[in-house]
Amino acid sequence: QVQLVESGGVVVQAGGSLRLSCSASGSIDSIIDMVWYRQAPGKQRELVATISNGGSTTYAESVKGRFAVSRVNAANTVYLQMNSLKPEDTAVYYCNTKSARGLGYYDSWGQGTQVTVSS
Repeated sequence: QVQLVESGGVVVQAGGSLRLSCSASGSIDSIIDMVWYRQAPGKQRELVATISNGGSTTYAESVKGRFAVSRVNAANTVYLQMNSLKPEDTAVYYCNTKSARGLGYYDSWGQGTQVTVSS
C-alpha cells in the first residue's frame, strides 16, 4: 500500500500563488502516475493534473497555463504549483497515486488539504 500526506493548503488572495506538496511512503516502487484532484463544496471531485513516471503531464482545461505539476522521484514527492489563483480554485485538493498490481492498478488517496482563494 501507498500512504500519502499532502501539505501547503492555506488561504490566499486572488492572483496569488501557492505550492502544494504530497509525500508518498510505503510501496512507492509500484507507483505509476501521481495525480492531483480537487473537490469544491457541493461539486464532484475533478482531476486537476497528472504526472507519469516518465514525467508526462496532463491538466484540466480550467488550470492550463496557471498550474504546473512536478515530481521528484528520489524524494517520493509530487508538487502542484498554482499561480494566478482564482476564487473558483477554492477546494480541498487531494493527492492520488495509481500503483501497479498484477495486470491492473490500485488507487491511494491522501487526506486532502484545503485551499481557499479570497476575492
